[in-house]
Amino acid sequence: MTETQTVEAPEAQRTTTKRTVRMPFLDWTRGLAATIMLQGHVFHSFARPELRESGPYVISQFIGGIAPAIFLFLTGVTLAFMMHSMERKLASRQDRLMTALRRAAYLGVLAFAFRIQLFLFGWPYSPAQDLLKVDILNCMALAIVTMSGLAVLRTPQRVHAGVVVGLMIACASPLVAMLPADVLSGVARMYLAPDANYFAYFPWAAFLAFGISAGSVLKLVKADHMHRLMQWSAILGFGLIVSAQYFSNIPYSLYPAVDFWINSPGLILIKLGVIMVVLAVTFLWTHHGAGEGWSWVRQLGTTSLLVYWVHIELVYGRWLGFWKEGLTLAQCSIAAIALILTMIGLSYLRTHGTWRRPAFGFFGGLPESASGRVSGD
Repeated sequence: MTETQTVEAPEAQRTTTKRTVRMPFLDWTRGLAATIMLQGHVFHSFARPELRESGPYVISQFIGGIAPAIFLFLTGVTLAFMMHSMERKLASRQDRLMTALRRAAYLGVLAFAFRIQLFLFGWPYSPAQDLLKVDILNCMALAIVTMSGLAVLRTPQRVHAGVVVGLMIACASPLVAMLPADVLSGVARMYLAPDANYFAYFPWAAFLAFGISAGSVLKLVKADHMHRLMQWSAILGFGLIVSAQYFSNIPYSLYPAVDFWINSPGLILIKLGVIMVVLAVTFLWTHHGAGEGWSWVRQLGTTSLLVYWVHIELVYGRWLGFWKEGLTLAQCSIAAIALILTMIGLSYLRTHGTWRRPAFGFFGGLPESASGRVSGD
């Protein structure tokens, strides 16, 4: 963690003292999520069917399930940074709202461009319905649209509002899942109802709401208090994991039916707890010197959309189709390492080559890098 402090100048120069601290732990967290995602998708695509009940495969997929939650959470964090910035610039409420909606539109365009690219590359074997598949980018866009109204609030108000919205989405997820097909069907159901095959609004958008709350806290906390904040993040994270696991295992429920792995509020809170612990760990790691210089983990984190986009085509497209459901667990491990190394190389070219300016720098973060700043004012 690097710390910079401006030297106080005479008042006539119209400068003010302001301490800012970079937060590379956000990129580290995103890069860790990207690594988890890469290995999970390799095992999911290439492992032989008879090996999918084995311990290593189950662990791979269980760990991989936290990656999209981290991406959505960090999208909320950087959305909160943007909202705070607009507030500091004294932008009107209409301008704040429109800026958030433009961010949603940007992600929506990327989502459909992603589906169209996959469809064209898979032609003529790609089913037309794949164009409507709800992926994580679609979920991000819809979530930002519904939460754009938080931009008109003050940053302290967004801290509480994000938590409330996130809990409402998590708690409503089992109820939405029970809606009959004649009430919620077709594309609307894919976008809204919990489903193992889609990144539906319920419950995944809850992570973006929680991220807005966390990002607002990061903008309010003073630099000198970051250590204490991360200590509380770890404590609260472990508390959420233990308490949510306990209440998920009690023999009665407030809901007529709950699928723990798809729509359970308990699982959402467990994943949120894991994210909070991971943030504390990556902050500690980067603060004590590990964040200095080049890091392959942070490198992946700064270009996670590019990594996501390209690896999906490689893993699930035609390029490596001859390996689909045909590798042993050891071979999947080797393939995962090879893919991670390839994505690191691609990411490095993205940030150090001559083609650094395309839209691929945004995936839950700011263009180029997702490191925010925490200020002492």
